[in-house]
Amino acid sequence: MAKYAAQFKLRVAEEYASGTEGFRLLAQRYGLDRGTLREWVAAYQCHGAEAFMPGPRRYDEAFKVLVLRHMRDEGLSLRQAAARFNVRGYATIAEWQRRYDAGGAEALAPRRLPTRRSMQKPPNPKAKPAKQDEARSREELIDELEDLRAEVAYLKKYHALLQAKERVAQQKKRK
Repeated sequence: MAKYAAQFKLRVAEEYASGTEGFRLLAQRYGLDRGTLREWVAAYQCHGAEAFMPGPRRYDEAFKVLVLRHMRDEGLSLRQAAARFNVRGYATIAEWQRRYDAGGAEALAPRRLPTRRSMQKPPNPKAKPAKQDEARSREELIDELEDLRAEVAYLKKYHALLQAKERVAQQKKRK
């Protein structure tokens, strides 16, 4: 999805507001989707140049409920609500609506992001505790060697099958 500079959005919205051209012609000239152009114009009509200035990207639960209630009470579409409340995309409001319908106002609470973890791999719960090779018995070492050989053989077979699939696809493409 292309991002456009605030100045470009403002210029196009002002050009539409001047009344010289309609949505179709402006969208064609600038290579825009008409729906996108309509969103920009609606936001410009509600908020002026401030509609395109950077704003909050996170909204609290009360604001989300307010937007959804206004939509319901006034019969607003997603695009109209996004323009009126200066929410950047109507898909954001659609997501709020979906979550609200599924779980009520509590579902609109900000999600907690997972904490950052170290770059180390988590320990494999199925793996046997690591012992020093010298302390392990001959049978344990042979078992591990057999497991590793089986894993390598499996991966080789998998890669061979993928390559065969690619060859067949290339042969079909040539015909």
